[in-house]
Amino acid sequence: MNVKIAKDKRTLLFTSLCCLVYFSSYMTRINYGAAVAEIILSLGITKAMASMAVTGSFITYGAGQIFSGVVGDHIKPKTMIFFGLLVTSLCNAVMSTLSNVYVMTVIWCINGFAQSMLWPPLTRIMSENLSADEYRKTCTAVSVSASAATISIYLIVPLCITLSGWRSVFILSAAFAVVSGLVWVFSVDKLTVASQESNEERNAKPALSFGHFLTFVLRSGLLPVVTVIFLHGILRDGITTWMPSYINDIYRFGTSLSILNTAILPVFSSISFLIASRLFQAVKNEVKASAILWIVGLFCSFLLIFVYKSQAVVSVLMMAILTGCMHGINLLLIGVFPARFKNSGRVSSASGILNAFTYGGSALSSYGIAALSDHFGWQITIITWCAIALLGTVLSFISVKKT
Repeated sequence: MNVKIAKDKRTLLFTSLCCLVYFSSYMTRINYGAAVAEIILSLGITKAMASMAVTGSFITYGAGQIFSGVVGDHIKPKTMIFFGLLVTSLCNAVMSTLSNVYVMTVIWCINGFAQSMLWPPLTRIMSENLSADEYRKTCTAVSVSASAATISIYLIVPLCITLSGWRSVFILSAAFAVVSGLVWVFSVDKLTVASQESNEERNAKPALSFGHFLTFVLRSGLLPVVTVIFLHGILRDGITTWMPSYINDIYRFGTSLSILNTAILPVFSSISFLIASRLFQAVKNEVKASAILWIVGLFCSFLLIFVYKSQAVVSVLMMAILTGCMHGINLLLIGVFPARFKNSGRVSSASGILNAFTYGGSALSSYGIAALSDHFGWQITIITWCAIALLGTVLSFISVKKT
């Protein structure tokens, strides 16, 4: 009994530590998007110019996911995650001093790559130290921590803007990442009991060359899933990034109140994580469960076309449910799905590859939604969201059989 209690306590503390790391990663990654409406006004730039930093960071984050995923199967997760947190804290600190949007774009691109060093090794260390059921529960908890970080950012940003301006957001985020990194590096060894690979074992594992990489993708069952993941990335991060601008453009609430309204998104995301976890338990298939969430998202995006400029409460609610569904899909396909590759020692690689396609969609949406809304207005933009949701629904059901 005492052994079980000790194991349960270790699992709880290890889960909490993983949640802290992921909470910190979101605090230092989505803060620019949360403050972008105020940055646009403060620096006198267009939405398209401001979106360059978001787009660039999504590209470097996505490309870095593949690199970090492959490398993460060969070096210690402890080292990789600590280094990623330190670099992202430095980038955030530098951002607080800048006013040139092009220099900000460069720094935020570096931040995107640093952020890519966190999730793939995190999935690896979780899969090595947890049972299948514990892994699913921890993935859900870690995903909820991301929503908690998002809520925190969307509450902190308006307060910082009101009291001292948007620059203080980056200072606070940088400080939090430093503290999290120190807690991680001094705690993780005490909470991981699974034997880690020796240097000889890691070196003996064949590296993924470009040829090996293509073979792995084609034979692993990842290929049918990546298009669905790409589409969900467009909606998940595109709506989250530009919802404050939408609210301000259509309803003229002001940037602080518009950003504050966006805090509702992660509340629904947290609910969606729990629903997605229950769906997976019920249908025993990650892709089938995600297809069900796509149907709900399609309904919300279709209704949004008719109410987007006349019903503020309903519009925000539909966006919240839609992004919540996308976050649930993210949990299933980015969090749970890679655990299939535990026995092959490619959890980190699979996670990195899948996440790369997510942020390919995110990169497209961050600039694409800005360009659509600037040139064609929000109605065409929302119709585009609906078309993406329809395509995602169809492809999900096609992918169920292929996976």
